[in-house]
Amino acid sequence: MKKAKRVGLGWAAAAVAVLAVVVMAAACGSSSSSSSSSSSPGGSSGGIVGAGSTFAQPLYEAWAQGFKSSSGTQINYQGVGSTAGISAIEAKTVQFGATDAPLTASELQTQGMVQFPTAVGGTAVIVNLSGISSGQVKLDGPTLADIYLGKVTKWNDSAITSLNPGVKLPAAKINVVHRADGSGTSWIFTSYLSAVSPTWKSQVGASTSPDWPTGTGGTKSAGVATLVQQVNGSIGYVEYTYAKQNNITTIDMKNVAGKFVSPTLAAFTAATKNAKWDASAGYATAIVNAPGASSWPITGATFALVQKSQNDAETAKSVLSFFDYGYKNGASTATSLDYVPIPSSVYTQVESDWSNVAVSGTPVWP
Repeated sequence: MKKAKRVGLGWAAAAVAVLAVVVMAAACGSSSSSSSSSSSPGGSSGGIVGAGSTFAQPLYEAWAQGFKSSSGTQINYQGVGSTAGISAIEAKTVQFGATDAPLTASELQTQGMVQFPTAVGGTAVIVNLSGISSGQVKLDGPTLADIYLGKVTKWNDSAITSLNPGVKLPAAKINVVHRADGSGTSWIFTSYLSAVSPTWKSQVGASTSPDWPTGTGGTKSAGVATLVQQVNGSIGYVEYTYAKQNNITTIDMKNVAGKFVSPTLAAFTAATKNAKWDASAGYATAIVNAPGASSWPITGATFALVQKSQNDAETAKSVLSFFDYGYKNGASTATSLDYVPIPSSVYTQVESDWSNVAVSGTPVWP
């Protein structure tokens, strides 16, 4: 797997993002402290703080509600993007980080962290075309790559119209939108473009912060969606859950089996069937362009990062308990938000690996 580039925010911007996470979390904690016992894990400090992936944000926020109800522990999660989330956990300013661009085994070793998958989801391609609803426009991978390379610039280009017989497409300029911040969603998206376009792979590659050949950048999913919705003729990409919740038009994509499919939970599940979860590699896996007639081609996992060496056993155990809750009690919540739950055979191995999380050599889990 190609190493993810994680320098797009720059050190200063990442530091600002991390500081914002801590400030907001502290504010949330102070407002809820009256209902949290000081003896509860993290209760006196306002709960557990996590930061990173916007791809995983809807899921972690939903899990946090259920976990607080069952344990009394507040989870303050801020979707600041995978790059900022990695910076935060590396700097130990949060209790867990979240990324869709997994660290390599050597990076995990250097940083002294454990990494594990928490769910699988899909990246949707969104458009704003007058009179066009979801599923009416179809693209294949090479054409999508050429749009983002700046080679296909009009909606009535023959590369697009040949894939959409009977669909009236305008002779309008394609307004390309991408993420401006360091993003795991961008890593999944550009990993897919690298898999289907040799030109993209050689000129740009898979990255959280690529050097985009063309287009306008928006911050986080909300920024991308706003820019797409503001200008007719726009195209962009966001996690499917965000697109669905905000009723944004999506397109169908041609998968490796030559079938056009829509972004759906069933399509993400089909793609996940062939995922390889290797504990020795930090469970890092690329699910893009997966085989299968029903597979959505831009599918990816999201991962949590936790420091192995901990200072407070109760806080560390609360972090792991949150993800244990998600694995064992949050599957239905995950599917309701169109995420694919991690199989029990995988999370059982993950929880065995949590024995590496320790205080002065003593494991905090179970």
